[in-house]
Amino acid sequence: MVARQIGVDEAGRGPVIGPLVVCALEIPEEDRGILLEIGADDSKKLSKFIRERIFREIFSYSKSRKWGLGVIICPPSRIDREMSRIGLNSLEVGLFAEAIEFAGDATQNPEILLDACDVNAERFGKSVSEELGPKWSHCNIRSEHRMDSSDVLVGAASVVAKHVRDSEIAKISEELGIDVGSGYPSDPKTQHAVIELCREGKPHDCLRWSWATVVGAWNSLRSSPLPERFVGPGGSSQSALDDWN
Repeated sequence: MVARQIGVDEAGRGPVIGPLVVCALEIPEEDRGILLEIGADDSKKLSKFIRERIFREIFSYSKSRKWGLGVIICPPSRIDREMSRIGLNSLEVGLFAEAIEFAGDATQNPEILLDACDVNAERFGKSVSEELGPKWSHCNIRSEHRMDSSDVLVGAASVVAKHVRDSEIAKISEELGIDVGSGYPSDPKTQHAVIELCREGKPHDCLRWSWATVVGAWNSLRSSPLPERFVGPGGSSQSALDDWN
């Protein structure tokens, strides 16, 4: 049996606007050379143009060489719900596990490589293993900080996650007719957009209401408290990557 590996990373942990995206990419170990050839690396080191090219190549190879891709888009509503219930680290543990299950097959005994979100990398790996359950217990999990820089497979997963996240932000800007910037609280365009998106009777759905930036914007506009966010039965969904290709 050809050895398989799954690399997992996220994009959008800190922004106040838009979703958190997690990607798991599963390949035969022998295909690592392909990722090196196309220039896969930590998405933060690459320009938007290069990320888009690499994304298209990964997407193409996922079809021609049957690579597994699990892309989970976690909307702000779920982020807010889980922040009050279990916290951001535990939410990401669940999202990583969901992406792995979409991308891979436990019966093939893949090695799983995680860019750890917890300050304790070993704890993060154990938490993901527990979340995956007994079916995946025989799989070796390596969990390290900055693995998107040190491992090409995790770097490739970071490129996919970042590309999808950027596409979602562009879609929000287009739908609203407002340039929301990067979605990060330090971005002046985002700061302006948050104020505008808090002017109605409740903050816009694209915002993470639990973030201090939203609370501050809301309080600057009115004296009434921030309303509680209604969360329906929905949650994150596995993405059809054709939407971003």
